[in-house]
Amino acid sequence: MIAVTARDGTVVEPGWLGKAESVHRELRPQIPADYVAKMQAIFAGGGRMVVAVSADKVVGLAVYRVYEDTFNGRKLYCDDLVTTEAQRSTGVGHALMQFMEEEARAAQCNAFALDSGVQRKDAHKFYFREGMHVVSFNFKKDMKR
Repeated sequence: MIAVTARDGTVVEPGWLGKAESVHRELRPQIPADYVAKMQAIFAGGGRMVVAVSADKVVGLAVYRVYEDTFNGRKLYCDDLVTTEAQRSTGVGHALMQFMEEEARAAQCNAFALDSGVQRKDAHKFYFREGMHVVSFNFKKDMKR
């Protein structure tokens, strides 16, 4: 695992950030064309990134943040977790989950949480195998004008 950001959100591995873009777009094709600028805004808002690497290529990544809320107290929230199609079921996703669990413990979090689209049934099976469980619904109302 290579941390792309420091704990304060500073990009410490800009080369790996650039290499992460194509993998990240497998999950989030809607990210704006200026990927680096978008991710720097995410990092400025508390987001962090780690990449899984094999043979000098990014094969998976996680974007996460640690913050406090009234329900969980301190928690690590995973914004994005993606493994390249070719690397699924090879342990990359598990390694990323383990990394985030260690980060959550180090940050003294009470919870490790994420949201997953209702259509992502294979991802849900993976999260259940990783020891996660469903605790709530996530409701959304688009605010585009």
